[in-house]
Amino acid sequence: MTMRPLEEKETNGQREKEEIKELFKYYSENRDKKTREVLIEKHIYIAEILSKKYANRGIEYDDIFQVACIGLIYAIDRYDIEKGYEFSSFATPTIIGEIKKYFRDKGWTIRVPRRIQELSKKINNAKVFLSQQLLRSPTVQDVANYLNSTEEEILEAMEASKVYTPQSLDITYDSNNDDKDINLSDLIGEEDYYFSRIENNDFLMKTMEKLNDMEKQILIERYFNKKTQVAIARTLDISQMTVSRIEKKVLEKLRKELEKIML
Repeated sequence: MTMRPLEEKETNGQREKEEIKELFKYYSENRDKKTREVLIEKHIYIAEILSKKYANRGIEYDDIFQVACIGLIYAIDRYDIEKGYEFSSFATPTIIGEIKKYFRDKGWTIRVPRRIQELSKKINNAKVFLSQQLLRSPTVQDVANYLNSTEEEILEAMEASKVYTPQSLDITYDSNNDDKDINLSDLIGEEDYYFSRIENNDFLMKTMEKLNDMEKQILIERYFNKKTQVAIARTLDISQMTVSRIEKKVLEKLRKELEKIML
């Protein structure tokens, strides 16, 4: 009997999952370095996904990735397979913690050219002097004329100097007569897509282990391959009503598993 592509893919995935479990079990007992290297290679994708999430924030991606890999190694060393949860669910917060710690230690500092740093200091001194002389806040043109620079150079240095005074994410702004003020974190926040994807994948994999073969196939065909109940019924040689009944049963199982997580 020829195995269907879907069944073959599912079988290969299950086989690899069992292999990883055995590797973790062996590593927890023997602490073999080669086994750890294999585990790192098989899970390096988690470090890559989380590193990309924190890219373009003032620190080079390669540095972030290196820190993420260190977090991955910590996770592998601390992971206890006997507790029953997926490794990616354990590794993700561990890696993110290391990345955030690295950002914290670095102070979110962005390096700027020395000429900009020196001009920034001159601008601050010029502002103090010109404010006393003009009895008003000096304009960009006033400062440029005083320092014998162009307005573009002054604006560039003023903008770059902002990296030395980072603002708290808890700082609030007026919300234009709304009852609630807006935090800076609300304005710059972004959907944590990759993190959610890892969690959702773990949830689906663990829940699908509790489904029988027909339930798995109907779930995959219906929600991943986007097939209608009629088309699935024709493929499985059953009635459309039977497909509908099984689909409702599967969704109910998913709902109950989700409720367990939310508690």
